[in-house]
Amino acid sequence: MNEVVYIAPSMRLPVVMVVANRALSSPLSIWCDHSDMMSVRDAGWIQIVTENGQQAVDNTICAFRIAEDNRVLLPVMVHLDGFNLTHVIEPIIFPEEQEVKSFLPPNKYPLPLNPDKPVAMGDFAPPAIYTEAKWAQEVNIRASKKYILEVWDEFEKAFGRQYNPVEKYHSDGAGVVLITMGSSGETASVAIDELRDEDENVGQVRIRLWRPFPFEEIREALKDAEVVIVLDRAISFGGPGGPVASEIKAALYNLAKKPKIVSFVGGLGGRDITVNGFKDIVKKGIEIARSGSKNEYEIYGVRE
Repeated sequence: MNEVVYIAPSMRLPVVMVVANRALSSPLSIWCDHSDMMSVRDAGWIQIVTENGQQAVDNTICAFRIAEDNRVLLPVMVHLDGFNLTHVIEPIIFPEEQEVKSFLPPNKYPLPLNPDKPVAMGDFAPPAIYTEAKWAQEVNIRASKKYILEVWDEFEKAFGRQYNPVEKYHSDGAGVVLITMGSSGETASVAIDELRDEDENVGQVRIRLWRPFPFEEIREALKDAEVVIVLDRAISFGGPGGPVASEIKAALYNLAKKPKIVSFVGGLGGRDITVNGFKDIVKKGIEIARSGSKNEYEIYGVRE
């Protein structure tokens, strides 16, 4: 990670990590894409993706409540796009300190380190128990989704701003759906508005919860779609292209009725995708869905 803020005040564990997503070297880049984010997607941490400063503030507060819930006790990673969000000025509503304290109950961590009662944690695991340890992690992170939803519901009641694992924008009943994740989603929404003004039956789905992956919500959001266009901001080198597109394909693979999925990779190293760029992606995606393509994915805006 190029820019990471660990937040673990005294006596407050597990850790919350606020991550500024940046492109990986080499070559060196200080601008944003999701390459570093994808490199840790299987770390076993809960991962929430934000689109603007307000969402980053809100979900950092939520992250403490999620991580410290004794039914969860997992680290939480809050992603915001580097440069696009870390180096811009925008209005943000900061809750009052007392409001935050009221929302965050006292942390009663059940497994504190105590020198008078020493224990060993996470040390040697022979093959006879290693699989069970990994399965316990999997069971726990999947089970955490229920409590993430509870915290987001409580946050809405307290502060009036709502968050969901998958957030829809004009996607109900849309034949074509664009999937985005991160700060580029707001620009994409403007493109969706303009396309709808041109009588295109298009919508958008934003992924807010990256881990645990929201399989059910994705299937529900895309149930009416005929074409799904996924924009990734990272490449799985030598593989299927976009990591998000791969997971969308996996989520829909076993459905009897499923849309055609078109994968785009763009915005690497901080390159802008404008409103017209997103309109172009949608139109090209529709054409590829109709005529097919020999490529596993399309890279947008590359100069060859």
